[in-house]
Amino acid sequence: MDQTTTTNRYRAIFISDVHLGTRGCQAERLLDFLRVHEATYLYLVGDIFDGWQLKKAWHWNQLHNDVVQKILRKVRKGARVTYIPGNHDEFARDYINLHFGGIHVVRDTIHVAADGKRYLVLHGDEFDGIVRYNKWLANLGSSAYDFSIRLNHWFNRMRKLFGKPYWSLSAYLKSKVKNAVQFMANFQQAVVAEARKRNVQGVICGHIHRAEMLAFEDILYCNDGDWVESCTALVEHQDGRLEIITWLPENLQPPP
Repeated sequence: MDQTTTTNRYRAIFISDVHLGTRGCQAERLLDFLRVHEATYLYLVGDIFDGWQLKKAWHWNQLHNDVVQKILRKVRKGARVTYIPGNHDEFARDYINLHFGGIHVVRDTIHVAADGKRYLVLHGDEFDGIVRYNKWLANLGSSAYDFSIRLNHWFNRMRKLFGKPYWSLSAYLKSKVKNAVQFMANFQQAVVAEARKRNVQGVICGHIHRAEMLAFEDILYCNDGDWVESCTALVEHQDGRLEIITWLPENLQPPP
């Protein structure tokens, strides 16, 4: 099959934690993903922009512009785009329930899948006690995370020289640090409890940069990951089935 013309069509696509405005943002990979993936519904599930980092140092190149323009073109082509601001782009929460360029800004929403299942869609930072009650500590953690991403960049450049595939150093560290593992478990339990309270069958979120789907008895927990380390998205097929897609260098498509 000619890969230059391949377009994957889904009912819905969910992406979050892009962090446009940072050096760690994988804008080129996201742009490539958006070019070959179409959907009726596109959900931007928070931290699309990184207002925290942009306040410290401005980093915005043409690829970051191109991502925004690609999303706006999808709106013009008929995609229904919903933007749920996160903690790093919390400035957009001042515009909840408004439309900009055809994009609907909401605090959270319910997505009804093709099979009738209802999913609560939110960023998830309201269930992170550090972000909610100790913002100075969250900023400190964000700076440490940014450093690990820069280190990860150079580490993977060396791996590429030796023919090794991409590997996320920061994701590995998070998986090995006991407190980080416990934090993720607590986060999952909290958002699942909120979904159960809202009387839905599942929850779709971002925030913790860890893509996964887990069944918690009657609730399906879905995290769409990020576009800094893992380059992942959650998609809904036409029959309502959900799937996590990872878009790493080996997936990159040649331009048409």
